[in-house]
Amino acid sequence: MSNVRFGMCPLCEASCGLEVEIDSNRIVSVMGDALDPMSRGHVCAKAHALADIHNDPDRVTSPMRRHGTAWQEVSWEEALDEVADRLHSVRTRHGRNAVGLYFGNPTAHSHTALLYGATLLGALGTRSYYTANSLDGLPRMLASALMYGAATLIPIPDLDRTNHLLILGANPVVSNGSLMVAPGIRTRLQELRARGARVVVVDPRRTETAALADEHHFIRPGGDVFLLLSMLHVILAEGLDRRGALPSVDGLSPIETAVERYTPERVADAIGMSEETIRVLARSFAQAEHAVCYGRLGACTQSFGTLCCWLIDVLNIVTGNFDRGGGAMFPRPAADVSAPLRRLGLTNNFGRWRSHGRSLPELNNEVPVGSLAADIETAGPDQVRALVLHAGNPVLSVPNGRRVERAIASLEFTVAIDIYINESTRLADVILPPSFGLERPQYPLLFAPMAVRNYAKYVDAIVEAPPGTRHDWEIMRDLSLRMLERRGALGRVAAAGTSAVSRFLEPEDILSTAIRLGPYGRGLNPLAKGLSLESLKANPHGVDLGPLTPWLLDFMRARKQVVDLAPRPLLEDLARAQAWLDASTEVAAVESSELLLIGRRDPRTNNSWLHNVDAMTRGRDRCTLVIHPGDAASRGIENGTRVRVGSKVGNVEVAAELSDEVMRGVVSLPHGWGHGRTGTKLSVANERPGASANDIIDDAWLDELSGCSVLSGVPVTVERA
Repeated sequence: MSNVRFGMCPLCEASCGLEVEIDSNRIVSVMGDALDPMSRGHVCAKAHALADIHNDPDRVTSPMRRHGTAWQEVSWEEALDEVADRLHSVRTRHGRNAVGLYFGNPTAHSHTALLYGATLLGALGTRSYYTANSLDGLPRMLASALMYGAATLIPIPDLDRTNHLLILGANPVVSNGSLMVAPGIRTRLQELRARGARVVVVDPRRTETAALADEHHFIRPGGDVFLLLSMLHVILAEGLDRRGALPSVDGLSPIETAVERYTPERVADAIGMSEETIRVLARSFAQAEHAVCYGRLGACTQSFGTLCCWLIDVLNIVTGNFDRGGGAMFPRPAADVSAPLRRLGLTNNFGRWRSHGRSLPELNNEVPVGSLAADIETAGPDQVRALVLHAGNPVLSVPNGRRVERAIASLEFTVAIDIYINESTRLADVILPPSFGLERPQYPLLFAPMAVRNYAKYVDAIVEAPPGTRHDWEIMRDLSLRMLERRGALGRVAAAGTSAVSRFLEPEDILSTAIRLGPYGRGLNPLAKGLSLESLKANPHGVDLGPLTPWLLDFMRARKQVVDLAPRPLLEDLARAQAWLDASTEVAAVESSELLLIGRRDPRTNNSWLHNVDAMTRGRDRCTLVIHPGDAASRGIENGTRVRVGSKVGNVEVAAELSDEVMRGVVSLPHGWGHGRTGTKLSVANERPGASANDIIDDAWLDELSGCSVLSGVPVTVERA
């Protein structure tokens, strides 16, 4: 007999509420939950793929050991013991940093993996720790660390009350908001415009978001930093700033000095915008009653990504739109696990150590994954010789993917915690299969602190996981215990303590405590009123905790702290930007024969996750190179022509798609493709392989301050294949 249960989509940051019909542990249908206070019934096409993933015949459902190109099923005890033995051997012979740990994007969507990932990292004791966040989020987090003293404090646009939304390098209509949880944002933007507010998009591509906006302006990839500097120049020179609205902020004078030279006349040609457009953008933003600037992937993944994130915040601050309704605000999540760390000053760790192969700086324990291949290849005491992969596919997601592929293949040992034998896990020696999505409890631990409205939601597992799989936190716990037990007497004591704690503090217990001690919780008094995990379980649609409210500036005042508007590392990095601007040929970033490559999102796919779902990839070719008709004509390229896209690190071949949605000199290729490789077990994806954009993105090109890889504005050549 079928029944309806309510859940949460685990495929992107929006975490939309789901109404799921179940029949005998089989997902019959997936619809949006109309009573979810955040998503309000919205759900995108990707959610319908959950049933296909749950039932995918290619899915790994028991531990596997590789023998050459063949795989053999083994028991959990045998697999875990082998993994612990092999990792311990590498650690003993080469040191703790010889074992690397990589968390992929899906890790962020599992609160249980997040909670017990720290246990695994502690058991490994390694500094060779990488996450997918360093591919696109490090600049944002570093800017926050330097300005607010905490990398976890991410300013979020107050969409419900703003009058003027300026979007740089982001396409939230497709992403549903990235570092801005806003499910159903198409409707939110329509509501925003209906009340008279303006939406302005600046992007090298006329995106789905730009199509809904009041204005769209093209900008040359990599030019955002100079647009922001010039807008600030206009605002400060014309007295349009709101100095009286800057309590607990220090550093306006250095900002005035820093932006003085960046007149619209100086930057216009370099960024491909007119002087008048820059002035109008600056004045309309500053004169709006409530305005907010939001930038995301395109702003982060460029040579000056950290500068862009910093200057976006400076723009919001100097115009009085910071920690204020309608501006950039900071959510108050029900379970804020980083709050105690902020109070202790432990969330602003930067540069305490550097990666082995490329000397890239650490931020809150992780080093940029752009250093992974070099860390494996470079000899020395900290050379990475073994790797633990959790829900990651770095061969397709990290720049110069072919180099990453060769590096992982050369390791002494690799273990993958994953549900597929994909382009990266096929190189592993052992695969440990976890539960996925609706098969485990869910709470938006990482995403509620980035939501456009305060909310909380907890849902139990809706369907049972396939026999033979285990929850990710159980795998991490058991592997951690085995690693500790192999370290002699002290290790066994640590393992006993960890085991005892884990029996009393499973993920649900940790989450329950965090909610009780959070801003809406009951505290330690069981008779007090307030939010609790039990009350969330009784409200499977979720609980609306109200609009965003100001709190950060008061918090900093109470601690006698100030927002640092002009951190020294950022001011110093401006010299690098200025040198780039002075060299006009470099600002153009291309010779006449080259074009600038940018990425794009597809509304039916999510990185490489959903490419093995037929319903998400059938139909038209989604891995095409979008090129302006003018650039195509000069190269003898027509719509559908197979073209070779090349760079100094490689070449790929795809079909051309002619469109004026990209500006002249720019081409766009989606990420996440590049299937069909020997050894993968992805029957659907391998039929429609596409090409990996990361096979032509040069891993040598970085935002030098954060170490984040440059993914946008990459010079490439395009010719008929």
